[in-house]
Amino acid sequence: MSDSDDDIPQLSVATLAALQQFYDEQKMDQEPATDLNSVGAVDEDWGMSQFWYNEETATRLAEEAIQQAGKGGRIACLSCPSVYQRLKKGDLDGANDVTAVVLEFDRRFSMYGDAFIFYDYNNPLSLPETIGPQSFDLVIADPPYLSEECLSKVAVTVKFLSKGKTLLCTGAIMEEHAKKLMDLKMCNFLPKHSHNLANEFRCYTNYESKLLS
Repeated sequence: MSDSDDDIPQLSVATLAALQQFYDEQKMDQEPATDLNSVGAVDEDWGMSQFWYNEETATRLAEEAIQQAGKGGRIACLSCPSVYQRLKKGDLDGANDVTAVVLEFDRRFSMYGDAFIFYDYNNPLSLPETIGPQSFDLVIADPPYLSEECLSKVAVTVKFLSKGKTLLCTGAIMEEHAKKLMDLKMCNFLPKHSHNLANEFRCYTNYESKLLS
């Protein structure tokens, strides 16, 4: 090092760390905070056939889940994290009177802690021992694929988890299979997604619904 280099002020490690922290905080202040309970807090992965509901649909389905589960009820959101996120936002009437879990193949949703349950429809009964049969007042399911094979495996999980009430969201072309596999009837409500899909989606239930009629 030359004599001229000795004259250049050198910052200590502690000063550099403090400066980096300052820049990081400035960056955070400039970027909008992400609400983990907002629909779309996790980006869609189309490779995993992920298509999130728009805000209106997520709200309607969350309201339906609250109404059908009842005070103190338990809700299982099976491959439909948009509804789970809408429930957890906590601003809907009755949202704080129910509890919900999200069953998902995508481990990014493990950010929800104990409310996250890893789920692979190819192994429909591979669930934690803490999840017993008929332990949910309502199961709302949105199978990732429009196929009888996928729905038949999801149906096994739904029947294991549900005390009775089931709400299914899937393509209109699955109506016959929904009836045959789960004894569900199509509702009038038309669920919509944040990105418009070519396939028409519908809701199916095994109970009478005012919100979805």
